[in-house]
Amino acid sequence: MNDVPPVEDLGNGVWSLPVPIPHSPLGATLVYLVEGDRGPVLVDTGWNHDDSWDGLVQGVKQTGHAVEDIRGAVLTHFHPDHSGLTARLRASSDAWIAMHPADIAVTEQLAATGARERADSVAEQFRAAGFPDEDVDAFLADPHVIDPSALPDLALDDGAAVDLPGRDLRTLWTPGHTPGHLCLRLADADMLFTGDHVLPGITPHVGHFPLDTPAGDPLGDFLTSQRTVGALPGADRLLCLPSHERRFTGLPDRTATIVAHHEERLDAMTALLDEGPATLWELTSRLRWKRPWQDMRLLARHMAAAETAAHLRTLEERGRAARHGTDDRPRWVAVTGQASHT
Repeated sequence: MNDVPPVEDLGNGVWSLPVPIPHSPLGATLVYLVEGDRGPVLVDTGWNHDDSWDGLVQGVKQTGHAVEDIRGAVLTHFHPDHSGLTARLRASSDAWIAMHPADIAVTEQLAATGARERADSVAEQFRAAGFPDEDVDAFLADPHVIDPSALPDLALDDGAAVDLPGRDLRTLWTPGHTPGHLCLRLADADMLFTGDHVLPGITPHVGHFPLDTPAGDPLGDFLTSQRTVGALPGADRLLCLPSHERRFTGLPDRTATIVAHHEERLDAMTALLDEGPATLWELTSRLRWKRPWQDMRLLARHMAAAETAAHLRTLEERGRAARHGTDDRPRWVAVTGQASHT
């Protein structure tokens, strides 16, 4: 099991429960327990693994509660390190499970397709992006496709009050990282659960695949959501509780830094497109990443391509790039005469 930080009492009836993610550099998902008059509610559940479940059960026990006492769980989004333990939690308690409708729709779509079908879909995305045949073959030989979590019971729209008697916990829809990502504000404690939307040290992943569905602008949504969160009343005094890394303050400065990072990325991509048309693979492989492209694992390359695709979609929306070529092998070109967005 990865080394994980200890359970912490954050005051105001809020606890941090680090739930391990085995064999992941992230180490753990920071699940939070919020106490109420009629039982506690969890923010997220953690990865679906025996070690993760044991970590959650023992963490809840250290708060003076038992898993059987959990009133419900709000999932910030559908990703498996946040939603994976929903079925086990439901089987061990009468807890309701809630998520934003947009991520419920994604979960339903994933549940309706088999693992092989999902793997073939990803392989087609690779081909359309221009990935070499050896990368596509390597993926199909060992596809990284994760089963979706159990479907939630409840849908929580933007601004909804969470069923937590005695507390004022409300949702804030922050699409981008996923279509239905939620942050949650605990108004009676000046705390904001930021999920993966705002992290203190790393920039959350925002991807856009497949390429044959150009509708939507996840990065544009993400940047709007960052600005919205950073401008919340009293944002500068909120204690931010993310799902990874560490809690932090200074929310307006952090959201501004994240927005600036993506704007610089958009400008860098425009500069590369000025050199000539490029497929998604060609553009992604020429960008600067934390690790050199040639040293990146295939899964990391896939995530990098999805992130590049999201930036291209925003450039299209802003009139700074255009898609040419065929649907099965599109290329992008720069549109001259357009100023960068600020």
